Amino acid sequence: MTDRTLPDPILGSRFIEALSLAVDLHSRQARKGSGVPYLGHLLGVCGLVIDAGGSEDEVIAALLHDAVEDQGGAATLELIRTQFGSNVSAIVEACSDTDVLPKPPWRARKEAYVEHLRTAPTSVLRVSLADKLNNLRAIVRDYGEVGEALWARFDPDADHLWYYGSLLEVFEERFPVPMTMELRETYDRLLQLIRGS
Repeated sequence: MTDRTLPDPILGSRFIEALSLAVDLHSRQARKGSGVPYLGHLLGVCGLVIDAGGSEDEVIAALLHDAVEDQGGAATLELIRTQFGSNVSAIVEACSDTDVLPKPPWRARKEAYVEHLRTAPTSVLRVSLADKLNNLRAIVRDYGEVGEALWARFDPDADHLWYYGSLLEVFEERFPVPMTMELRETYDRLLQLIRGS
């Protein structure tokens, strides 16, 4: 037993509404190459933000962080703003690397995203970090199963080692929290797998 006083739960009806919207937007979507329901990623990111002490707005943004990029662009962002407020929509927008289709070239999008994180608010860093950690965990797991064939799932111009290395530089400088340390450990594990050690 502990005498530590736990905070009141922070998640209320807005969270339930966000969960419902995430299901509506993403229930037919699967992770690249695996067939795993995409909602697993969204719930994983949400869980990481909750565990990191994120606010209700951050938790809602975690559930909806890919909605603009993958499910409707600017119109979806406006829906999020109307339903959940400008703070949530600002976090979602800042976690999106584009809201247009077809998407601009991969490298240019990722360079701009990394650069914008250098000045992004803490709320954006927390949600973005949770997203990147959840994604990198999946990459490490899948690389362990299928090896180099994993990279065929992604944009042919993608350079994931450069991207996650660049993200780490920003997170380690601006947001040195336990989740950042886990991102570093996961990245180092991927390098070990690729090198065969």
